[in-house]
Amino acid sequence: MTVIEKGLARLTLAPEAGGAVAGFTIAGREVMRPTPAGATDALDTASFPLVPFCNRIPNGRFAFAGREIVLPPNLGDHPHAIHGQGWRGVWTVERAEGDTAVLSYVHAADAWPWSYRAEQIFTVDETGFRVTLSVTNTSETAMPAGLGFHPYFPRRAGETLTAGNDGVWMIDADVLPTVRHAGPWEVDLAAGAVVEGRGLIDHCFTGWDQRAVLAASGAPDTVITASAESRWLHVYIPPGQDFYCVEPCASRPNPFGEGETGMTTLQPGESRSIWMDVRSA
Repeated sequence: MTVIEKGLARLTLAPEAGGAVAGFTIAGREVMRPTPAGATDALDTASFPLVPFCNRIPNGRFAFAGREIVLPPNLGDHPHAIHGQGWRGVWTVERAEGDTAVLSYVHAADAWPWSYRAEQIFTVDETGFRVTLSVTNTSETAMPAGLGFHPYFPRRAGETLTAGNDGVWMIDADVLPTVRHAGPWEVDLAAGAVVEGRGLIDHCFTGWDQRAVLAASGAPDTVITASAESRWLHVYIPPGQDFYCVEPCASRPNPFGEGETGMTTLQPGESRSIWMDVRSA
């Protein structure tokens, strides 16, 4: 584990578990879901990076620049490749001192036939932290790239989630997007929606305004903001669990599907970056 802190704020990182955030506390209060002792899987952490794509690629198959690509499953027996390679890799601590840490991950071309270097820069202050995630194409041909974050938050009694948006993608049984529904659906996040008492929500909301507020009576708000490219907000609320996810993303699920998906093309040597800020207000 790697720790950086400022005042009473303490950010713990787990570079060996997908470059994840293991926990974030202020005066000992858990702002994010804490990672259980001994956990080694990014899925058990407080947050992990999505690089170089977000969410699911159907059956791991897509075409790019005349090439047919097939990625292996990377989530148990789930058939669809998900979240890229960074979250399944070991990251290197380039620097960690005071209130700042820099982690890096190097991918050698394999089933994802491009090499790249990803980097996370974390900076913590007295009320929150910011992480900037970047990816650089180090291969000799153009590479598609999408980025996102996958933070987990404790589900507090009576909690509401407020996030401006203009619609949501419906999903099928494999949680793949089907059609976009304009305006509110099930949960009106723009007006603020109660988190408890719902069936599974694992949906991508569109037109996000880069600000989400998690509010519970008697406790400080948690405010998530993100860079302008993060126009999609994926919300995961699993029934019966004590956590949920509010995920700023610069690309949507099925990133090689039809329409605007947020994926960009990086020429050799080019980079792309986004940031997320998590703050207790």
